[in-house]
Amino acid sequence: DRAAVDAAWEQLRRAQNDAERLVVERALRLALEPPRVKLLTQFNALPEGVKFLVDMRAELMDLARKDPALAPLEGDVKALLAGWFDIGFLELKRITWDSPAALLEKLMAYEAVHEIRSWTDLKNRLEADRRCFAYFHPRMPEEPLIFVEVALTQGMADNVQSLLDETAPVDDPTEADTAIFYSISNCQRGLAGISFGDFLIKRVVDRLAAELPHLKTYATLSPIPGFRAWLDKRLAADGGKVLTTAERRLIDGLPFAGGDRSLGALLALPDWPHDEALAQALRAPLLRLAAGYLLEKTPRGRALDPVARFHLTNGARIERLDWRADLSAKGLHQSCGMMVNYLYRLAEIEDNHEAYRGEGRIAASSALTRLAKG
Repeated sequence: DRAAVDAAWEQLRRAQNDAERLVVERALRLALEPPRVKLLTQFNALPEGVKFLVDMRAELMDLARKDPALAPLEGDVKALLAGWFDIGFLELKRITWDSPAALLEKLMAYEAVHEIRSWTDLKNRLEADRRCFAYFHPRMPEEPLIFVEVALTQGMADNVQSLLDETAPVDDPTEADTAIFYSISNCQRGLAGISFGDFLIKRVVDRLAAELPHLKTYATLSPIPGFRAWLDKRLAADGGKVLTTAERRLIDGLPFAGGDRSLGALLALPDWPHDEALAQALRAPLLRLAAGYLLEKTPRGRALDPVARFHLTNGARIERLDWRADLSAKGLHQSCGMMVNYLYRLAEIEDNHEAYRGEGRIAASSALTRLAKG
């Protein structure tokens, strides 16, 4: 009601003292709340009502781009959901092979990092040497909000092919010294922009440490989804300056026929990761460029890569790049087959989180920092 807003604003402008101002500010807050919010709030009491609003916001996000008149409604729904999905209301649960079939089907559908290809693949990810945890909301008890998949290993994993190998023997979890977080998937598009993932990893680490106190290392094996797009822009802008003189000389000395030996042309070759000589020639420049990309920031002072933003917010540090770690079509398309380990050191999680959120400081190992400098 814009007339009520204007009247409250005028009263605020004329307020004579603090006591008067407090009363008028409250009236202004009430006037600024659209009547529809009262209606939307009542969905919280209905069966499936919260899920309905989550799904409705997913539709509104698309519709509001085409019709600006719907943007305020989308904003109101988001504000309601942000309050309802505060981290204090969420429950962390472990998902196992014995969980309801309907929930396991949703796990397969929502997996966004490494596609679950079959029930056998899913069972492999829920074996004794694996763990899967998800956040749930009490008003959406059968709908995971975000889930993380963990492999219990000896040493820090450096390629996802081994982790997802269905024929590999099941290891004894009591002999593992490392927990590898290899897949984290958001499940509800309607909750985009609502942060409940902060400290998700820390809560999972606490659960794992209580169950398996012999674990010493907590790390991820993560994709680098924005690297190839970032690299393509650099190549388009000034491809000649992307490689160092030594890197250019090594590539020019490769014993194979072909006219165009630019980095872009070589990466366009479908079999380059399996050509040992070519792959070794590209290894140093791609690792150097990927390290630089991971340390690059947005104008707002946040990590450019979305996965890096998530883990840095959760208190990790960028530890190590892994060469030819994901040779799937998706891995090659997104990151030239590379992956990265983010390390969670329990004593540093809080400090890293505060430094990143407050100062935008990206925690990284000295090895990765040196690699970025070439």
